[in-house]
Amino acid sequence: MGCDSDQGSTGGSCSFIGSAFQDQALKLGVPVGILSARTVACSMKRVCEEPSHPVLLSTEQRKKLSSLLEIAQYLLAHSMFSRLSFCQEVWKAQNSLLLEAVWRLHVQSVVSLQELLESHPDMRAVVAWLFRNLRLLCQQIDTSCPSLDIARAVLSDFVELLVSQGFQENSDLRRVEETGTMSQVAAEVLQSMLSLALDALAAGLQEESSDHRVVSCWLGVFQALPCGGVSADALKRFLSHTLTQVLTHSPVLKASDAIQRQREWSFVRTHPLLTTLYRRLLVMLSPEESVGRLQEVLETREVNWQRVLSCVSTLVVCFPEALQLVQDWVARLMAHAFESYHLDSMVTAFLIVRQAAQEGPSVFPSYADWFKASFGSARGYHSCSKKALVFLFKFLSSLVPWEAPRYMQVHVLYPPLVPGKYRTLLTDYVALAKTRLADLKVSLENMGLYEHLSSSEDVTENQPHSQAAQDVEKALLVFEHTGKIPVPVMEASIFRRSYYLSHFLPALLTPRVLPSAPDSREALIEALKRADKIPQSLYAAYCQACSTAEKPPEGAASGMRAEPTHAEEPLGPLRVALRELRALMADPTQADVISAQMAVVSERLSTALEHGDDDSPQGRGRIQLNVLAPELQQQEQLVVDLLLSAFCQSLMVASSSAPPERQGPWAAAFVRTLCGPTLLPAVLTRLCQLLHHQGPRLSASHVLGLAALVVHLGEPGSALPEVEPGPLAPASSLPVPRFLDSLLTCHTKESSLFCLRFCTATLSYALCRVCPQPCDSWHSCLSPGLVKKFQFLVFRFFSEARVPLPQEDAAGLPWGPLCLSPADWKMATLALWRQGHFQELLTGEFRLTFGDWLQLELEIQPGADALSDTERQDFHQWAIYEHYLPAPSASGGCDGDLQVACTVLINVLMDFYQSSRSWNHLESSGWVPGGHTGSGDLLSRLQEMVLDLELEQGAATQGHFVFSVLRSRLQPLAGGAGVATSLQRQQELLACRRLLLRLPPSILVGGLQARQPIDPLCEDFFHLVNSELRNFSQGGALTHDITIHFFRGLLNACAHSHDPLLTANLTLTGCQTKCPILLTSALAWWSSLEPILQSRWRKRFQCPLPLELQRLQEAQQFASNFLAPGSTSPAPSPAWVSAAALHFAVKKVKTEGARWPKLDCEREELLVPLFFFSLMDLLSSHLTPNDTVDPPKAVDTCAEVLECLQRRRVDWLVLFQLTETDAGLGHLLLRLAPDQHTKLLPLAFYSLLSHFKDDAIIREEAFLRVAVDMYFKLVQLFMDGETRAVSAPASRRLELQGQSSPQPGNPVQLITEARLFLLQLIPQCLKSGSSNMAELLAGREDWDPGVSSALLSRHRAVPDTDLYQEPRLF
Repeated sequence: MGCDSDQGSTGGSCSFIGSAFQDQALKLGVPVGILSARTVACSMKRVCEEPSHPVLLSTEQRKKLSSLLEIAQYLLAHSMFSRLSFCQEVWKAQNSLLLEAVWRLHVQSVVSLQELLESHPDMRAVVAWLFRNLRLLCQQIDTSCPSLDIARAVLSDFVELLVSQGFQENSDLRRVEETGTMSQVAAEVLQSMLSLALDALAAGLQEESSDHRVVSCWLGVFQALPCGGVSADALKRFLSHTLTQVLTHSPVLKASDAIQRQREWSFVRTHPLLTTLYRRLLVMLSPEESVGRLQEVLETREVNWQRVLSCVSTLVVCFPEALQLVQDWVARLMAHAFESYHLDSMVTAFLIVRQAAQEGPSVFPSYADWFKASFGSARGYHSCSKKALVFLFKFLSSLVPWEAPRYMQVHVLYPPLVPGKYRTLLTDYVALAKTRLADLKVSLENMGLYEHLSSSEDVTENQPHSQAAQDVEKALLVFEHTGKIPVPVMEASIFRRSYYLSHFLPALLTPRVLPSAPDSREALIEALKRADKIPQSLYAAYCQACSTAEKPPEGAASGMRAEPTHAEEPLGPLRVALRELRALMADPTQADVISAQMAVVSERLSTALEHGDDDSPQGRGRIQLNVLAPELQQQEQLVVDLLLSAFCQSLMVASSSAPPERQGPWAAAFVRTLCGPTLLPAVLTRLCQLLHHQGPRLSASHVLGLAALVVHLGEPGSALPEVEPGPLAPASSLPVPRFLDSLLTCHTKESSLFCLRFCTATLSYALCRVCPQPCDSWHSCLSPGLVKKFQFLVFRFFSEARVPLPQEDAAGLPWGPLCLSPADWKMATLALWRQGHFQELLTGEFRLTFGDWLQLELEIQPGADALSDTERQDFHQWAIYEHYLPAPSASGGCDGDLQVACTVLINVLMDFYQSSRSWNHLESSGWVPGGHTGSGDLLSRLQEMVLDLELEQGAATQGHFVFSVLRSRLQPLAGGAGVATSLQRQQELLACRRLLLRLPPSILVGGLQARQPIDPLCEDFFHLVNSELRNFSQGGALTHDITIHFFRGLLNACAHSHDPLLTANLTLTGCQTKCPILLTSALAWWSSLEPILQSRWRKRFQCPLPLELQRLQEAQQFASNFLAPGSTSPAPSPAWVSAAALHFAVKKVKTEGARWPKLDCEREELLVPLFFFSLMDLLSSHLTPNDTVDPPKAVDTCAEVLECLQRRRVDWLVLFQLTETDAGLGHLLLRLAPDQHTKLLPLAFYSLLSHFKDDAIIREEAFLRVAVDMYFKLVQLFMDGETRAVSAPASRRLELQGQSSPQPGNPVQLITEARLFLLQLIPQCLKSGSSNMAELLAGREDWDPGVSSALLSRHRAVPDTDLYQEPRLF
């Protein structure tokens, strides 16, 4: 047949050979098919016997066999070939039969593999032959194999055959020994090959060994599945059977072994070949089916715990969606355990939780958290009965000999919640656990302050001092950021005194040369000393050691500089792992492979940080940062920079091959790795440095990478702790997305452009990631502030965005161009802006409202703005009048209402002013036009809008709307009595005053149209003055600016009135009764006010001043004449106005102790108000000491007026009994002084003790009542803390009966002197003065029992003279 020839057979030769076979068969008397089959088999045997590869044909053999098989095909086609006979003949030479030759029979359709294998008389021999040849084939498949493609095809076809035959729908794998069919052969061969791989893995594989090649090749078969010739059902049955076989193979380890050794079976420590097998099986079966199979196997079979737990690790690491599945599975196991007291379920649950938890917080919650959630509350599994409690503690006790120390530490430090009557169960377990920990040389007392209980490494007692040094460094870092003693340090000083005193304090108080300026270590030591947290002896020893310490040699300092080299040593493995991860990004859809590599990164990261970064309770508090000066330790910055760079680079690689929505979950998994309690503060600090301080200098790739990072940091939502940005921040704490948004500012051109680029990248990435999903998904991962800043900057920089444009299709998202051409940010920004899907997402809190726009515009510093002054004004004009004013309120506009727009602008301006000295505006100049912020431009816009509104509305009938806005802001602060509320109200009122000064004065007085009377239009301003501004007046006068502004408004109202004189007179007459402090303010500033009034009135009206202004002139002239030598004309009316003028004139006199005999000639109506003004001046000298008020002079003035009142026997006591219900002068005077001054009148009363004349005291019947009332009110003020605001001026001391007079600055001394004065006075008073004392003391008897007793006894001792008078009968 020419079987030894390497030439192919032609059609003619095959025909000739066929004829020859027929002739020979006829001659021998045998069927031609049998003869030809035997001949072909013999020829095939000779081909295979030639020296070659153990399982593969050589090139020469392959050619010969190909010719032979062509002849066989011809014979078969012409019914001259018996397959059965051929198979029988082939198997007779099975020892020399090559696997490739058998495969070629199948490929060239001579005899199928199934037919050939089934024809063997001994199935076990077939199994052995296949197993041996498949093993040899796997052993020879490597990169050096000359026929690698053929070898892989041979292996693939045999696996396809074995899977399809071994796992048919009707095959019963439990009866394969009975059936004797191909199903038996296939199942046994597959099982033998898997067992070979598992045994080799268990024994340990050398990288270059033949066994490693066999196992690697065979397990690589699972990567090629599914095969085309295998049904989906058969494939799934095969994979499920394989997973079961892996989990149950060689079940020699007990549960106690698993408890003791499971730390060695983590994902990273499991052989990569095995984790690759797990990943492929889990991908094909889906996580849900895999968890179900795990559960079924554990319930029905003896298992290999190492394989089970390593499979659990692979499941949670590579499949994020498996987290909830595993948690639900554990919950079912725990529920079943406590319902049936089933120990196996309990063991399984604990092993699964511990295995998953050791993979890190980015994969699974920590064991400490799970244990607390399961047993730390009344809803725990153990809380149903005593039997459940006993079951739990018996189980925990049985774990003690086997489990790792860190688990016992969790059980002891976070014990199960136990009712008091069963407390002994807990104490017995704690004693047992502590004994075991002591045997293992692990101490709870010596645990570090910041140590994580669920880290992957056990804590031993071999490094307490190094642990204390690390705790000191972390405590110093927290103290630098917050200025407060860290909470763990305070807790340790109380609850863990042994570690605190023995290790932490010695590490903190290490002797050294103290710096010239105290550093953070010295400040922390002093803070602890003040809190009595450092023993005096230890502190003294530290100070003594520091005083004798010497400076270290220079070489030591240079040695410190060498630390970065040592610090980078642990980063080598981490750098390699990140490089490998970046290489995998070329195909980011390999979710399981990338997740596996992320587990490696996480493990290397833990090593680099020198501890496990987990989600333990110690790290759950708020993150404290200093945004203005963020600092990182050297090692932390090296690690964080490496991670952030790797993330940015990996994102660039991934984006070059797939858009964000098709990159899989790798980025989210990477970010979860960054969110551990130790690493997250460092990451946020570094982001603060990069985004807030170095943003404009970042490259395009860094901007894109950090933008994606920000999106994924927003995904966990409330799972991340809040951030405290620093002591000067406007909010005490912020969620992470809002904190990151706050780092982006728009103050300058550079910061605005960077903010725009970053927002563009962030929103584009987020939109690509969630485009097919609902809007809620997009909203959940972004801060509204970031979206609003993007809208604001687009409007500001691109005039194209200010006009409606046709929205582009959602298919052209701009992330792709960003990756390819990051310089073209304008194109990318406008492409994003025009996206229809993006515009649809701008709803609710994500839409830029008018108020939001104003707030962001106020941040702009005009001197560093990207827009010129003209461009900025044009932009403001467009934004206000063309965009927001006509826009509906639902879209953030004003519905065309100019008053609404003004209201919003007023509120935003006032809010901005109050926050302008916060952490983001330290250099703000407030409302000064042309300052560092854009408030000046917007104030100009507000002035224009207010004037437009006045022209539109005409004369107001219900008061100006500005006052309504101010009232709405002040009213919520009216009820608070605390210092903080009071200061906030003062700040709010200051903002109100500044706003009024910058608005047209017509707001204060009248409208733009003439109407009579004009005074009702001042009601709102009068109310504001009486209720608010009066309380910030000084000496009975408002500030100069608000006074001048009011009179500007008055002149403006007169200019628009038909009768200017009447308008002015009516307004000022109304001031006398409704707002008298405006008149006293005019007198206080008359020297600067009068020239303005005179000039403007004469120019505008060409007539003398109105009568009421002339009266103010007369009062001022009277005061000047009074102080001048010579006679003085009587004081003009009203007398209180003249008294005010005289008071202000006296204040301007610099001499002390001046005598004014002219007072005796003045009317009583002038003396009483003058004394009131003098009392207010006296109180002001103690409340607000400054150069304008001289305390000794204030006392002398009061004394002079009081002496005159006493000489003339004028009733001056009425000033100390003023109430709001008083009519006439009393009601008026209360409106001339701040409430705080009138409340402190008792203090002024007793400050004048030395000037009360004895005869006057006795003669005044009401004096005792007033003195007692003032005394008790003074005591009440002291008890309420109101006297703390009074300062002690450096003045001469007054004398009273040879004793020093009390000073208001010393409330205790003043009360003491007042009490002594009363006790001396009570016996001397007339009986009429001491009557009805019981009514006066009502409710106050206990305030001073001595004074009360003296008053009541005096009242009872004086007999009623009416009893001795003769009765009048008629």
